[in-house]
Amino acid sequence: MDAKALYDQTTFECSKLITQRYSTSFTLGIKTLDSKFHMPIYAIYGFVRYADEIVDTFHDKDKKQLLHTFKKDTYKSIKDKISLNPVLHAFQLVVNSYQIDLDLIEAFLTSMEMDLDFKTYNDSRYHEYIYGSAEVVGLMCLKVFCEGDQNQYLFLKDAACKLGSAFQKVNFLRDIKSDYEERGRVYFPGVDFNTFDKSAKSLIEEDIQRDFDAALQGIRLLPSGAKLGVKVAYLYYLKLFKKIKGLPPETITQQRIRIPNARKISLLISTYCGTKLGFN
Repeated sequence: MDAKALYDQTTFECSKLITQRYSTSFTLGIKTLDSKFHMPIYAIYGFVRYADEIVDTFHDKDKKQLLHTFKKDTYKSIKDKISLNPVLHAFQLVVNSYQIDLDLIEAFLTSMEMDLDFKTYNDSRYHEYIYGSAEVVGLMCLKVFCEGDQNQYLFLKDAACKLGSAFQKVNFLRDIKSDYEERGRVYFPGVDFNTFDKSAKSLIEEDIQRDFDAALQGIRLLPSGAKLGVKVAYLYYLKLFKKIKGLPPETITQQRIRIPNARKISLLISTYCGTKLGFN
């Protein structure tokens, strides 16, 4: 391996480590993808994870300046095709290799900026935020999965957006307590955390179910090397969603709902076996 290849590989390994440290479920999902997709998807996750950390973690720093610098460095790395920031270097390799549209990256970074400025979202801001924070991440991954087949990408684009939307809305429900108490955010339009009731919860859940139903159709049509990993993520979030649906509003406003790691592994095994046997 030459020096440049070693550097590239090392930066991908950095993003892999970030994924493993921050997300058990995402790591499990990636492991079930075809091996050729592992490092590109780790790189995408590393990029979005670190941008999110700027917004949610570094409270004693100037977040706007940090995000501005991160954004500037992102575009510079893509243009120059190199960065000494390992996360950005791995990400630019994927962006340039799979021709990920810059408007997807811009939409994502805009959603991160929104978290710095907005506390309560109206309908238009809500949909803009979900698109930028979740749907475009799914589209970046879809670019990788389609490996340059633009017709396939366009055909699956809407379903990928619905999947990202479902995941994000489930996250909003799961984290409704911490988002409000730690960050002062309420993502669902018209929802008052202090009066969150069964009626409001049911309307949100109906919307999420529609997203899940639309997304499943696309998952079935994904390239074979990507289908299993995406299905595992889908089933994990569906399981989490069903758990949340079965709880009263006062429970999810008092605690964060989780799926134990043992259950995540069980989902992985059952999905893998079902796919191999032709049941899924």
